[in-house]
Amino acid sequence: MKQLERLSLIIGNENIKKLNKTTVLILGLGGVGSFALESIVRCGIGKVIIVDKDVIDITNLNRQLMTNHDNIGRYKTDVWEERIKKINPSCNVIKITDFINSNNIELIFKEKIDYVIDACDSIATKKELIRQCVKRKIKFISSMGMGNKLDPTKIKIIDVRKTSYDPIAKVIRKMVKDEKIKEKVMVVCSDEKPINNKGKVIGSTTFVPGVAGLFCASYVINDIIKKDCDNNEK
Repeated sequence: MKQLERLSLIIGNENIKKLNKTTVLILGLGGVGSFALESIVRCGIGKVIIVDKDVIDITNLNRQLMTNHDNIGRYKTDVWEERIKKINPSCNVIKITDFINSNNIELIFKEKIDYVIDACDSIATKKELIRQCVKRKIKFISSMGMGNKLDPTKIKIIDVRKTSYDPIAKVIRKMVKDEKIKEKVMVVCSDEKPINNKGKVIGSTTFVPGVAGLFCASYVINDIIKKDCDNNEK
């Protein structure tokens, strides 16, 4: 494929074929998920399953890649399907426009999945997704909290057991310990202390969740082609 020529120069045509045969599910199409999704699509992933119930809101415009004033009020999954097809018309897109929880999580496993990128906001859903991926032996990367943070250089790919400061990671660490999960639980996490904005709404930037999303994508792509990215756990 001509549009992947520059990528093939560094990973080779055989790895391009591997990417094309891979299915990636992304749960959550917000600040983290939008950057992760666009990156894997531009890398030639052959099939994506996109999961999000939300419509685009004006407050999303500061950090979510696909948003603009023309698509406010539209479902994120619909907007993304159109965007993906404009980037790579041959990419197979499956949409799940629903809020996923422990009661309906089977919805996302109807297709054969090679990788899961967890970019959802719900801690309960995040925990159940990790359990299911471990149980089903599906490779995954889970994004921790990127709100109220300003320094993207503090972000890393790490086993959740080695995380610090992040309140979401603290909950996941406890789950991993309590449920005696032996497998690695790889996460994208920042060790920057969250800024207290003295409000109930979590503050956000473009670049912190954006970098986290790119890290999620890099983890998946590098695992497919079996090359470690610089921040990956050895």
